Amino acid sequence: MNKNFTERELDRIIEMAWEDRTPFEAITFQFGISEQETIEIMSLKLKRKSFKMWRKRVQGRSTKHAKLGPKEVGRFKCSRQKNISNNKISKR
Repeated sequence: MNKNFTERELDRIIEMAWEDRTPFEAITFQFGISEQETIEIMSLKLKRKSFKMWRKRVQGRSTKHAKLGPKEVGRFKCSRQKNISNNKISKR
């Protein structure tokens, strides 16, 4: 890992990697690191048992690898995510 991330950036990378529906490609897009570099960060920052549990869960998972996932999904967005326009939540 050759990039110097702030603690806040590292926390966000870990959070994104931990989420099942966030593909590694989204982390690459946002932070410019590869899947392997993400794995290295997780290995360094998580407890050993947590890391092993995470690796077992994400290996081969279609939602973590855009190439294995559905083709119609847009730019790293869950189909259940609501649209928010102009950063305002619409009133009911």
